[in-house]
This record gives sequence, structure tokens and C-alpha cells, in this order.
Amino acid sequence: MQTPAANRKVLVMLAGMLWSTVGIALSAVALGWISGNWLFAIIVGIIGGAVIYRFGFSILAKKNLTRIFTQAPGKEKVCVFAFQDKRSYFIITIMMAMGYGLRHSPIPKQYLAPLYLALGLALFFSSIHYYLRLAE
Repeated sequence: MQTPAANRKVLVMLAGMLWSTVGIALSAVALGWISGNWLFAIIVGIIGGAVIYRFGFSILAKKNLTRIFTQAPGKEKVCVFAFQDKRSYFIITIMMAMGYGLRHSPIPKQYLAPLYLALGLALFFSSIHYYLRLAE
């Protein structure tokens, strides 16, 4: 069976769009949940997002870009699922399950908002790595 394939630049664009979309969606949800001490929640979200970006998602985005451009040398197209490694798909599944669990937990949304904002900002700013690679 042949896997679905795409040009590397298309794959980079799709990965960037996916990361941006999820980042914006998480940030929008977080901003909708913020109440009470909104300034504190936003500051915590921004600082947390900077830390997650610097030590997590930006590194992962760069690894994904390297994987896309080094996989299957000599071939014009690569598997559309190649922008993440298998371990990352497992981690994504766990993160989605944890997000679902947190959203449906008794924890007040105003306390979850900084975490969601941090993850959303980190994803969005990490997506810029994909767009910069497209611009090269």
C-alpha cells in the first residue's frame, strides 16, 4: 500500500498551518475563560508560553523541519505524516486526551486559562519556524 505523499514545501506549509490553527484556537479558548484577575492570567500565560516555546515547541519544530528535508533523499515527495515522528503522534494523542480531561474536570476554567494560553502562544510562535523555512 502506498502512503499519501506531498511535496516537501506543501508539507511544511501544512505543518505550519496546523500549528498556527491549534495555537490560535487554544489562545482564543483561554481568553474566553479568563475572568477575575485577567492581567495575572495573561502575564502567566505569556511567560509560560515563552518558556514552552524556547525549551519545547521551537526545538520540536526545528527537528520536524530537519526530518522533512532529510527524509527520502532524491525523492520529490515524502509521506504527508512525515512532519512528526511516531513518538510525537503518541505525545499529541496524550496531550489531546489531557486537554479533554482538563476541560471536563471540576477545575474552574479561569485557572486553566493561563495553561491554555501558554500552550497556544507557544504553538503559534513555533509555527513561524515553518513559514520562515518556506520563505527561504
